[in-house]
Amino acid sequence: MFLIVEDNKILAKNIKKILELNEFEWEITESAEQAEKLLKNKKYNLILLDINLPWKSGFEFLKQFRDEWNNTPVLILTSKNTIDDKVNGLELGADDYITKPFDMAEFIARIKAILRRENGIKSEIIKLDKYEIYPEEEKIIKDGAQIWLSSLEFKLLMYLIKNKWKIIHRDKIYEEVWGDFDNHMFSRSVDVYVANLRKKLGKDIIKTKKWSGYYI
Repeated sequence: MFLIVEDNKILAKNIKKILELNEFEWEITESAEQAEKLLKNKKYNLILLDINLPWKSGFEFLKQFRDEWNNTPVLILTSKNTIDDKVNGLELGADDYITKPFDMAEFIARIKAILRRENGIKSEIIKLDKYEIYPEEEKIIKDGAQIWLSSLEFKLLMYLIKNKWKIIHRDKIYEEVWGDFDNHMFSRSVDVYVANLRKKLGKDIIKTKKWSGYYI
């Protein structure tokens, strides 16, 4: 079940039609406040989030949503196409974004890529330095306290752990973690997500090999 948070009724109607054609179930709301009420009582597979919402912006909603430890994937729908706006959305915990007006085929492809990532690595508890990692629950514990990661941050971390000691180039990370969208993703995406992980887990968890890529 998807939750569409979009106040443009024409665009919301078009999104609804394309989701129906692809056999996705959906619910729709026109404001962040209404979305918050729905999320208190229901679990969604994906949130399609407009940024320019009335009263409370999509950015404000996303920050509060992530601060409350909710790791449901979020795809931002935005007419804001500057690098700063995109970086802001990613740093707040969005899993991906698409700029309006967008091609519906690309839109569905991005949705499917997010859903594929949701069916990623599952295994027993993984020990990493002082951290206990629970892949099935997308949960990280340190000293008895949980450290929150967005769904995409967790997938990136798990990919690097799976390839421990290997230096992974950004292009390979795009291909394996983001899906087949390296031509659509701007060049700072991986860097932003690595920076997020370093803020949450410590700067020494992920190493950088200059001009080559990242490794654990």
